[in-house]
Amino acid sequence: MIRRASIDLGTNTCLLLVAEVGKDGLRKGIVENVLYDTSTMVRLGQDVDRTKVLHPDAIARTLGCLRGYAAKVVSFGVKPSDVVCVATATARDAENGAGFFDQVRRETGFGFETISGDEEARSMFLGGLLPDMDPLRSAVIDIGGGSTEFRTANRGVSLQIGSVRFTERYLKSNPVTDEEFWAARAAIDESLSGASTWRATVPTELDWVGVAGTVVTLAQWHLGLSEFSPKALDGAELTRGDVHRLVEELKWRTIEERKSLSGIEPGRADVLLAGALILWRSMEVFGFSKLRVSTRGLRYGVFRERP
Repeated sequence: MIRRASIDLGTNTCLLLVAEVGKDGLRKGIVENVLYDTSTMVRLGQDVDRTKVLHPDAIARTLGCLRGYAAKVVSFGVKPSDVVCVATATARDAENGAGFFDQVRRETGFGFETISGDEEARSMFLGGLLPDMDPLRSAVIDIGGGSTEFRTANRGVSLQIGSVRFTERYLKSNPVTDEEFWAARAAIDESLSGASTWRATVPTELDWVGVAGTVVTLAQWHLGLSEFSPKALDGAELTRGDVHRLVEELKWRTIEERKSLSGIEPGRADVLLAGALILWRSMEVFGFSKLRVSTRGLRYGVFRERP
């Protein structure tokens, strides 16, 4: 095994994984032992949907986070220049993204690659599956801040629906109004209809797997967990009815009330309704009655794609 680190910088969160990874043969690129795994809410996508540029406050928050991550990987004996760093939807949308990542390289040593929606979906699929899951019998959904990816072993689709993007675009009141809620739901359903061709290729008997912050947070809340616990979360099940109920509870609560709920990070409380709504409508429109939760995802899969 070799020691490696990865960073997944998304629209809402920045995740760091340090792990021992298989070096040769069939285990090459597979995470064997997690040494450090953390997530920081940086909201890099603040206002990007509207302005198409990274906000100065978001840049400052993210740089502060990455400076801390640089020190952390060094403490594990990994050079920042050797860390696999990928950026997703916000970096694809922001006109000043290249300049930002030049600054990141100068200040931290991290070299980021902005990956396409298809690359994101593929790495997310490879990393999101739990050890007992058959890749040929699984489909993965990843709800991010700026986009949502659906993927099977053979093909996938990336849609421009995300928890931050749709909160800023539709769910502006606190609590949200009925008009805002129904407008967001209609827009999500319209976007999902554009993936009908992909859905038609997916057998109904596949196991559906949910990864990333929205799914994990909803599962934590549903299970009554006060803190992140991969052991309790990995493999947990959410039914379509469970998710619908959570959506309805979030809909009438203020952001401050959401923050008081067990398992919900304060930094995610304002965008969780949009993420939950995307998950519920995906389950409804695509016709899957339940999904299993995985705390893994893109940060695991990039080792497979970039050995």
